[in-house]
Amino acid sequence: MSVRVILADDHAMLRDALKVLLEKHGMTVVGEAENGAQAVQLARTARPHLMVMDLSMPVMNGIEAASEIQKELGIPTILLTMHSDEQHVLRAFRAGVVGYVLKAKAASDLVQAIQEVVRGNVYLSPGISGTVVREMLNKGEKPEEALTLRERQVLQLIAEGKTTKEVAQLLGVSVRTGESHRARIMEKLEIHETAGLVRYAIRQGLIEP
Repeated sequence: MSVRVILADDHAMLRDALKVLLEKHGMTVVGEAENGAQAVQLARTARPHLMVMDLSMPVMNGIEAASEIQKELGIPTILLTMHSDEQHVLRAFRAGVVGYVLKAKAASDLVQAIQEVVRGNVYLSPGISGTVVREMLNKGEKPEEALTLRERQVLQLIAEGKTTKEVAQLLGVSVRTGESHRARIMEKLEIHETAGLVRYAIRQGLIEP
C-alpha cells in the first residue's frame, strides 16, 4: 500500500520538488498546505499516514501544528528545517514529532525518514546529536509550557505583525476573545509590550528573526 503524505511548506517550489521525490519512490501526496493551520485542516479531511512539514511557517508553525495533529488525530509528523540546534530539536520532540530532517539533507534523507517513521521508529538527520533527545524520551521528560497551544498560535500571529482583529479573523473567534488571549499571554509571560512579545517569539523559535 502506498504511503499517503501531506506536504506543508510555505514555498511552493520546495513542495513541488518534494512531491516529485516522494512519488518517484511510490508514495502518494494527498494534500499540500502553505501554513500549519491549513496542514491541520487537511490532516482532518485527508487522513494521511504521516505529515511532512516545514518548521518555520506563517499563521501556525510546524511544531505547533504537529502537536495539534498528534493530540487530535495521532498522525506522525516529520519536520523539515534548517535548524540543527538543541533547542529546536527538543521542542519538536516534546511536541510529538517523530522525524527531524535538515532541509540541506532532504533529497537524501527524507525518503529514509518516512520509511523509518512508517515502521514506528524515530528519525534524526545524520549530524544532529540524538543523545539529549534519547535521554529526554527515555525519562519521559515533558516540561510544562508556559502557554497553551492556542496562546502560542496567537503569540506567533502577533509576532508576525497581525492586529488583534486580524488574529481573531484568522482563528475564527471574536475580537474580544482575541484581546483576551493577548492579555493572558502578556500576564503569563510578564511581558507588556509588543516588541517584547516579538523577542520572546523569536527566542522560542515561533518566528524567524
